[in-house]
Amino acid sequence: MMTLLDAPRFDEAKDRRKRIIAWSGVATFTGLVILAWIVSGFPVDWPWHWFAHMRGRSEINTFLSDVEKNDMAAAYGVWIHNSNWQQQNAQDQGYTFTRFQEDWSPTSHDNDYGAIKHHDIAAARFAGNVLVVGVFINQHRSKPLFLAYDPKSGTLSFSPVELYLGP
Repeated sequence: MMTLLDAPRFDEAKDRRKRIIAWSGVATFTGLVILAWIVSGFPVDWPWHWFAHMRGRSEINTFLSDVEKNDMAAAYGVWIHNSNWQQQNAQDQGYTFTRFQEDWSPTSHDNDYGAIKHHDIAAARFAGNVLVVGVFINQHRSKPLFLAYDPKSGTLSFSPVELYLGP
């Protein structure tokens, strides 16, 4: 039987080493969470949505960069999340390439923004199960464009939901 007087000696170095390892783990984890938040674009959302924020912002940036370069075929491929859409039957899509060109071509009468030369993502928030992204086009601050990114299918669409982007 062991008594209190028979207890092993307290090892101060071992205790200090355990505390350093524990606090280093907490600091590393906190640093990684902050880095993930920064990389995903400072989302004001739950952490399990941060990857979808990062992916959605990237897809919308790629899409609008293709529109700025007037590469409508590549932009349509990003829109429907199918880069090989020309080899497949594009008529199966509800949003055809012809309609897409009417909406996004710089010479189209249906394009409210004219030739798109610059874009700036102002905000991104989840609304239901899609990421709604507010984008300022051609540095016009009066009428933002709202696009929806579906993280499950990877497709883009026009968003019926509008975000508050300030006065």
